[in-house]
Amino acid sequence: MSLAAETLRLPDSSWTLWRSQIMGILALELRKTLFGRRSLPIYFLALLPVMVMSLRAVLPLFEPDALGAIAMASVFYAGAFKVMIQLVVFLGCVFVFMNLFRGEVIDEVLHYYFLTPVRREVLAAGKFLAGLVATSLVFGGMTVVTYALLYLPHGIEPFFSYFLGGPGIWHLLAYLGITLLACVGYGAVFMLTGLVFRNPVVPAALILGWEGLNPFLPTLLKKISVVHYLYSLTPVPVDVGPFALIAEPTSAWVSVPGFVMVAALFLWIASMVIRRMEICYGGE
Repeated sequence: MSLAAETLRLPDSSWTLWRSQIMGILALELRKTLFGRRSLPIYFLALLPVMVMSLRAVLPLFEPDALGAIAMASVFYAGAFKVMIQLVVFLGCVFVFMNLFRGEVIDEVLHYYFLTPVRREVLAAGKFLAGLVATSLVFGGMTVVTYALLYLPHGIEPFFSYFLGGPGIWHLLAYLGITLLACVGYGAVFMLTGLVFRNPVVPAALILGWEGLNPFLPTLLKKISVVHYLYSLTPVPVDVGPFALIAEPTSAWVSVPGFVMVAALFLWIASMVIRRMEICYGGE
């Protein structure tokens, strides 16, 4: 009732109304994404690297040089982080963002949103923000925990020396920023994919294959991917293997704004698609 009253009092173009509606959708979708029945797979994905790093944590106990082991751990984590982004975060974003609309079509509940006095663009923005906050919290937490698990077993003194007197804290912030950008980029792509394709699993598999082939592509084709820009931002160079075609990393001054602009373009296209969307549950 209060939402309908606000709609009568304020014009459709009111930023105040849009902001309040987005925050309402954000709160509702966050509860469903983080605590609903579809939340278990993303927690399972995030726990896999934590379990691997927990097993790996006992290995530095057998390495005599703690400081040297920390230097080796930085290189190891760069490779592990590559796998986490390309598989764990990728699959998590596939599951979360594709289901923002497709999941509700399958459950036959999307029409409840369409019956409310909310613009479709506002609905898309609220759902995307909910997916972004949820994936950033889960996979950002995964990044922090796995990073700590890799370094703590080397000893408290080398750990604090590396974090407070060395590059440790800045590396962690860089990895967290890359995780957030991955959620932004993959989230925008997969929300649009879930809207356009009735069976989005096939395009998701094709995108995964393209991202996996990135190290072996020519320089021009490398730039038509998400991982190229993410790997360009890593604080420790990522080993791409002996058969990869080496390309100059894209500057952060280009990567980050370009990344956000392309994600915004995908979100704008998604909002145009949702404006013209008609629900036909019988065809699903």
